[in-house]
Amino acid sequence: MTTPISAASITGSPTDAQLVEFVTREARLLDQQRHEEWLELFTPDGHYWVPLEHGQTDPRLTCSLMYEDLLLLKVRVERLKGRRTFSQQPQSRCHHLLQTPMVDVRDEGANRYVTWTPMHYVEARRDEQTLYAAWATHHLTVVDGRLRMTLKRVDLVNCDAAFGNIQLFP
Repeated sequence: MTTPISAASITGSPTDAQLVEFVTREARLLDQQRHEEWLELFTPDGHYWVPLEHGQTDPRLTCSLMYEDLLLLKVRVERLKGRRTFSQQPQSRCHHLLQTPMVDVRDEGANRYVTWTPMHYVEARRDEQTLYAAWATHHLTVVDGRLRMTLKRVDLVNCDAAFGNIQLFP
């Protein structure tokens, strides 16, 4: 049985503690394979981005490891659950080890908040385990009293290395 992960309703601007709690809750949902709940954290126009180049500034004009909108994220989640997805039998599991997230931008007027989190991410399946070091940047906004992601950007330290298939979400 999974433990419910609640998010406090926000009136006014979120506190730094609420922004940090959002980032840690988001990682926990991924680690517990609660992908549908994780998808609900995105705004309808939200994106998940893993750049291919260090310092990459544009996900559309330069190739990325991943640049997915909500529709593509939903397709990926459905694929992960599919019985005919042989690369997920048995299912991959992941673990996000986060340093304390830092709040980089607080723009209450624009309802825009940005956090930056150094992390290690482990993806495991059978006897294979892959470790990635990364920085996660969450672009957040408050919608109907709840924090939501407009963008999650994950910069892998060795983004320009040759990778196998990354099955889940660093």
